[in-house]
Amino acid sequence: MDFLQEEITTIHNFCLDTEKMEQKMVDLTVTRPVTLVLPILYKEIKNNPLYDIVLNLNRCSFIKKIIIPLAAETGEEYTEVIDFFKLLEVPHIVIWCNGPRIEAIIDDMKEKDLDITSFKGKGRDVWIAIGVASLNSYAIAFHDADIVNYSKSYPVRLLYPIVDPELDFFFNKGYYARIGIDTKIMYGRVYRLFVRPLIEALRVEVGYNSSILQYMQAFRYLLSGEFAMTTDMAINIRIPGDWGLEVGILAEIYRNTTSKRICQIDLDFYEHKHQKLGQSSQEGLCKMAHDILTTFLRVITESTNGSCREISSPFLHSVTVKYKRMAQDLIRQYHADALCNGISYNRHKEERYVDIFADIIMSGGEQYLEEPENVLLPDWKRALSAIPNIRTKIQEAALEDMNEYKANSNNL
Repeated sequence: MDFLQEEITTIHNFCLDTEKMEQKMVDLTVTRPVTLVLPILYKEIKNNPLYDIVLNLNRCSFIKKIIIPLAAETGEEYTEVIDFFKLLEVPHIVIWCNGPRIEAIIDDMKEKDLDITSFKGKGRDVWIAIGVASLNSYAIAFHDADIVNYSKSYPVRLLYPIVDPELDFFFNKGYYARIGIDTKIMYGRVYRLFVRPLIEALRVEVGYNSSILQYMQAFRYLLSGEFAMTTDMAINIRIPGDWGLEVGILAEIYRNTTSKRICQIDLDFYEHKHQKLGQSSQEGLCKMAHDILTTFLRVITESTNGSCREISSPFLHSVTVKYKRMAQDLIRQYHADALCNGISYNRHKEERYVDIFADIIMSGGEQYLEEPENVLLPDWKRALSAIPNIRTKIQEAALEDMNEYKANSNNL
């Protein structure tokens, strides 16, 4: 049984009593209310996982509100989503993040030199949701909408270490085994074959002088989309607007608090949708790897001390060589683990992924050198300083969208 502790506190599931934790949460959230942010795409209402998630959330009496940032292309899609969430009994707000009302607010922000119009996708949607969720919450939890084996214990585990005054953590990240229980397949390819060996290669290359890389390495599953934090923390961090979201958030948490206020918790086994590799750095897992690489390079540039090597073409070549060697060593270890556990494992395919990811390190790295990207959205403290009522404006716009839908439904 694993009981190791590292730079951040790890809360293992030796015998977690989530029912007892939930009962205590009901009392704690009277004075420390919590909100859940559930980002979704329109297509996810067509999938079974979201239906099961809603049924489980209906049993979470300690959650005061759920914010659902939505990406929908048309009014018809938005209407379908509102219809779907009639199943959700917990008070909730669906924010049509790319709808006309919200887009108008985003456009008006440019007058105050806050231009986020170039940001699209999950990062911006989460940023918008944080603004509304922070209005009346002590803590905010986040998780994806495609979790196949969802349990009401997920929000309990994510929020309990934040809300309980005896623990009083500022940030908690979920981790889990990416193994298909029924399919007997090892998932988590981007983390296993790209992120983990990449961090180690970067640490070697900078001479182990990067404390932020050591901190990143302490997380059991760096790319987990399941995490929680205090509202004060949420409005003080800048988040990336691309696939580097999870890595970028961890970097911001590192800069805004101490490691003793950060923890991770075991969510057991976890199953969700699996993306295709993609044919270019703009598709699928390749796009994800490219954005994660860019985030790491930016983090290193911002955080390492003067004795570390500057990022350059020779630096990237050296990192790529080290990355491939370390990834290939891991493949041998994964193969042994899979063989002993009766898990399906295609060693050739895993090696092929490593070759593709190595190419992304070079091509993505060179692209970063030519044009370092600023993919961070402004923190909410700055936004509120420029436009003090922007959170309420977004909330009111979302409620107007929902009320318009209800009015149209009543007229049918």
